[in-house]
Amino acid sequence: MKVGLEVQHLRVEYGPFVAVADTSFSVQPGESFGIVGESGSGKSTVLRAICGLAPNTGSVKLLGDAAQVLPLPGSKPFRRLVQMVFQDPYGSLHPRHTVDKILAEPLAIHGIGDEQTRIERALDEVGLGSGFRFRYPHQLSGGQRQRIAVARALILEPQILLLDEPTSALDASVQAEVLNLLEQLRQERGLTFLMVSHDLAVVTHLCRRLLVMHQGRAVEFVDAADLAASRVQADYTRRLMRAAEGFTREG
Repeated sequence: MKVGLEVQHLRVEYGPFVAVADTSFSVQPGESFGIVGESGSGKSTVLRAICGLAPNTGSVKLLGDAAQVLPLPGSKPFRRLVQMVFQDPYGSLHPRHTVDKILAEPLAIHGIGDEQTRIERALDEVGLGSGFRFRYPHQLSGGQRQRIAVARALILEPQILLLDEPTSALDASVQAEVLNLLEQLRQERGLTFLMVSHDLAVVTHLCRRLLVMHQGRAVEFVDAADLAASRVQADYTRRLMRAAEGFTREG
């Protein structure tokens, strides 16, 4: 089963401040879709609104084939299908919990059994193995911590991953490892990705279609190949590309 996502007229306000204004887009089942923009553009807020961590108006719904019965946003089944990987792998992992406890927690929340088998399988899938089960976050490298964060998201067998700058806290060589891991998992599981980043090289490594955001608003949609070839329409997108001068996309 592959599941996509449709966002219509999303708006997020914090008092008088509008963080996201009337933003709409769709991510097709099995697609990897990116949102790019500078810090403060509203891209991470979009992800938080989708998973219920930011107050919002507008609509969010899952996309599937006609035979699928898909859960409503905010419901427990929705939260199982849609999981998020946060930017800071150290800050998102409880420092006093072992990897075993970190991975067991979502299983307990959703009432899923077979804990030991699922934890061992999740660790294997992210390239760590069961030897990491009883380590604490401070005993892991940055790349290993982010792999644990990915394993925690995957352990519920979701169909959509929301990726909030998943490699920005990592050095370049580790970034590539984590990005390649994510792409491998997407292909093996048929996952749908919605990824945000300020780094054009990172987001175009995984995503073929992008939304450019600025000051909480959608600026333009662009294919990654067109972005790499400077075939863009908006002046802001050109400025963003100049700020990221030297980015390249393979494939």
